[in-house]
Amino acid sequence: MNTLLNLLTVLALAAPLLAPALYGALRERRIDRQLAAAARGEPAAPGRGPAPAADRSPQRGGARSAARHRGHTAHRAPTSARAGERAA
Repeated sequence: MNTLLNLLTVLALAAPLLAPALYGALRERRIDRQLAAAARGEPAAPGRGPAPAADRSPQRGGARSAARHRGHTAHRAPTSARAGERAA
């Protein structure tokens, strides 16, 4: 029973360490396949890659909303320009 628990402990510790490396390797292979297909002049594989712009669902909020949630606003002037306005 101890051997099984030791094995499970090692696997539980190794999985988070190996997962990013395996993900990166798989991503690199996918990109290499896409580049090779593009060099041969083949179209992209069906069901892969981003959807065309017309097929995408509209995003709610957009970049300005994301900036506001981070405490910034996208439409503000740089701080140096605003400082000059206050002095005048």
